[in-house]
This record gives sequence, C-alpha cells and structure tokens, in this order.
Amino acid sequence: MKSISLDEVTGFVNQHIGAFHESRINRVKKIRLREILQKKNPYLFKAKNILTAQRLIESLLQAYLSSSEEELFGDFLEELASFIAGRTVGGKKSPGSGIDLEFTKDGVVYLVSIKSGVNWGNSSQYAALRDRFKKAVQILKQSKSVKEVQPVLASCYGKRKTVNNGQYLRICGQEFWHFISGNQDLYTDIIEPLGHNAKQRNQRYEEELAAVINKFTAEFSSDFCSDGRIDWERLVRFNSGNMKSS
Repeated sequence: MKSISLDEVTGFVNQHIGAFHESRINRVKKIRLREILQKKNPYLFKAKNILTAQRLIESLLQAYLSSSEEELFGDFLEELASFIAGRTVGGKKSPGSGIDLEFTKDGVVYLVSIKSGVNWGNSSQYAALRDRFKKAVQILKQSKSVKEVQPVLASCYGKRKTVNNGQYLRICGQEFWHFISGNQDLYTDIIEPLGHNAKQRNQRYEEELAAVINKFTAEFSSDFCSDGRIDWERLVRFNSGNMKSS
C-alpha cells in the first residue's frame, strides 16, 4: 500500500468541494413550493401548532433540504474515498453494476460499495446489493489469476465495528478510512480541509435560501391563507384530496 499525504487529500477537497456547494445552491433554486407541499405531511405541521406562513415554509424547506444535503455530501465523500484508494491501492471504478471501487490488496480482490452512513437502504436495496456482489464475484472467479474475492459494504462515517456476515464485509467510520489509506487518523485529518472556504460558500447559500423563503412565504400566504391565518383545510385538500365531491 502506498501512502497518501494530507496535502494530496486537501488538494482534492479544495478542487471538488465547490461542486457540492454549487449543487446545494442549484437545488434551492429549483425547488417549487407546490411540489414540496405535496410531498410533506400537513397533519404534522398542524400538530406542531405552526401558526405563521414563514415558519411553515422554513419547516418545509428544512425537512426537504436536510435529506437532499445528506445525499449530495454523501456523493462527495464517496468520491473522496475513491480518490484516496486510487492513490494508495490502485483502486478503480469496478465494472460491476452498483460497485464503486475495486482493488487488490494482499492478494485479495476487494469489491467495495461505498455509502455515506450506516443507516443506508431498506431490505430490497440490501437484497439487490447482495445480488450484485454475488454476480461480480462469479465473474471475477472465472479468471484463474483471481484466488480470493471479498465484497465490502463501506460507510464513510459511523461507529459500528467491522463484521463479516458471510456475504460481505461491513466496515465503517475510522476503520474504513484506515482500510483504504493505512492511516488510522485519516478520518479526523480530513475534517480541516472539508471546511475550506466554508463560511464564504455558505453565505451564498444562505442568501439564496432567504430569497426562496421570502418568495414562498408570499406565495403560500396568497394561496393558502385567509384573513392572515393558514387555511389548513385548503392545504390538506391540496396535499391529499383525490376524490370527486359527491
């Protein structure tokens, strides 16, 4: 295994972290009020006694954007892990569908599916992953030069200990970053470069978000408020009404 310097990691982060922030801003710009009103639970907001249009809009956007940001930053972390593995163990994109990384270490071919955190996927997604691993292993073992293949489900953060369930190795957090770099401190070392120009980049994001909050508050007040009060019946009909009146 080759070593990788923190300067190399920092260089990659500085070059690519901007794309994450731009994606956040672009998602904010593309949001449509009626789209998120149809996706979120109006009963929950009523139960929380939300009384103002602005507070409801801010709650809607927070719920919508938090999951979106997890997805976007998860993609970035996966790219960072692939970059590091490329430098240290010659990792490359696997030809197997749904497998992010392939490399050989100590005579073992590793097939790695990289996820952001440990709380990933439902039963169907896990079943699909196991099937992809199985097919990829079968293909690799057709080569006489391949003696051992180890599928890996990796998570970029999380505290669970490494386990092998007989179908794949489950590894996360510090142990994952050490696995691809040989550096047991890398999981904390990467924190500093991730904050590169974060204040300036987030300022642009906050400005765009504020503009959307103001715009949506005015739109919501016009369409779903009466006499300055939220018309919950009208909102629920918009969100869930799907029968013709008798």
